Amino acid sequence: MSLLRDIPISALQFYLTAPYPCSYLADKEARSQVATPAFLITPQVYSELVQHGFRRSGTFTYRPRCDSCQACTPVRVDIAGFTPNRSQRRSWKRHRALEVNLLPLEDRDDYFALYQRYQNTRHRDGGMDNDDKEQYGNFLLQSHVDSILVEFREAGVLRMVSVIDVLEDGLSSVYTFYDPDIPGSSFGTFNVLWQIELCRKLQLPHLYLGFWIEQSQKMAYKANFQPLHGLQRGTWRPLIHGFER
Repeated sequence: MSLLRDIPISALQFYLTAPYPCSYLADKEARSQVATPAFLITPQVYSELVQHGFRRSGTFTYRPRCDSCQACTPVRVDIAGFTPNRSQRRSWKRHRALEVNLLPLEDRDDYFALYQRYQNTRHRDGGMDNDDKEQYGNFLLQSHVDSILVEFREAGVLRMVSVIDVLEDGLSSVYTFYDPDIPGSSFGTFNVLWQIELCRKLQLPHLYLGFWIEQSQKMAYKANFQPLHGLQRGTWRPLIHGFER
């Protein structure tokens, strides 16, 4: 048994970053609270950190701590209560024949090529469209927790890749990128539905979807997966077109 298994969160140190331009809201500055050192963030510790609103980018574990904004809300889908709506059922039917492989994190040229196409088409000028292979690898292929890579293929052709963390109380959707050039596709919606089904198979109660930002169109889709709970003032509560009061 690892001696690090029972490390408590209180053993970690937390620091605030300097302000930097917000990736989601124009003309806003952001700051992050970062948990260190990375080698003490075991899968068990990380599961607890996610319950407190943290997330990771590579081995960088953080949560928003902006000086004058609380727009970022950590959200998770309640798996037991989820029922797909009509549009989601159409998406599932459209893509359910995709071939799915669960793999360890690995570097493949076709993954990076798809990542570049996705960024250049869907997130041009978003900062990640100029990522080189090292930046891509640091972001998605470095992990100090239990992570899996899932590839989705159609007749052998790579269509989508997801990186997912396995937590004690659920799955955490780290990042997904997909073929941006298929007319009529809804890969992103299908991917969340697929992760919900994986939670059910693993008997895990939550799917963590990162941060929801009401004013950000890029984040709006997350509110479609109901019942969705958001972490507000330290408490997970239902989120339906904004928080219930």
